[in-house]
Amino acid sequence: MSRKKIIAGNWKMNKTPSESAALAIACVAEFGDIADVETVICPTFTGLAVAREKIAGSKIALGAQNLHTEKNGAYTGEISGDMLKDAGCDFVIIGHSERRQYFGENEETVNKKIRAALASGLKPIVCVGETLDVRDAGGTEKLVRTQTTGALAGLTAAELSSMVIAYEPVWAIGTGRVASPAQAQEVHAWIRDELTQTLGADFASKCRIQYGGSVKADNAKEILSQPDVDGALVGGASLDAKGFAAIVKATL
Repeated sequence: MSRKKIIAGNWKMNKTPSESAALAIACVAEFGDIADVETVICPTFTGLAVAREKIAGSKIALGAQNLHTEKNGAYTGEISGDMLKDAGCDFVIIGHSERRQYFGENEETVNKKIRAALASGLKPIVCVGETLDVRDAGGTEKLVRTQTTGALAGLTAAELSSMVIAYEPVWAIGTGRVASPAQAQEVHAWIRDELTQTLGADFASKCRIQYGGSVKADNAKEILSQPDVDGALVGGASLDAKGFAAIVKATL
């Protein structure tokens, strides 16, 4: 089945609001009129408002990097799905490896955040992936299957129809190392098989699975040409509009 590719840029904790505005303007100039690939930028929370303003009228969607499980309350420093939706977000990244590593997120919290995102009308980009130790021990398949089923526990295919999964091998994030196209395809196929078993073949055939791990212009085309790779979650390379645009255009 043909699935529309989706390229999302995770700006992480980079760019002040003024810098975010400038980068958003540059992204619009570089690929804002491309419709054949779905594109998303995910600035910091303080950059959302200015980015929304600068991408208005373009084909680029807005996403956030995280959300809280509750709609409101005494959670100092947190942000809710309703707040993100009102700020113009369509997407939200959930369970990124850095959230798991530094903030103790696991399948249970990821599951709660997916539910919160869906309740606010946001499309979740759900991250799974293994560390180098797990890969070297031969545990990649077991881990990504466990992360996938745990994150989606109790949710139906209908509820998850807008979800995107991002496979991010932790050992390839910010290290300059990258999974080979064959390695990426292998893990994406395992994830799609797990979705088939848990949510049905029709859902699995439609669900988009991104690759995220040191994606750059020079390796994007080969990785994105794999049959089960439906896009990319781009980190550092998304902070340069021309480089990010090259990845977007590599999918065309």
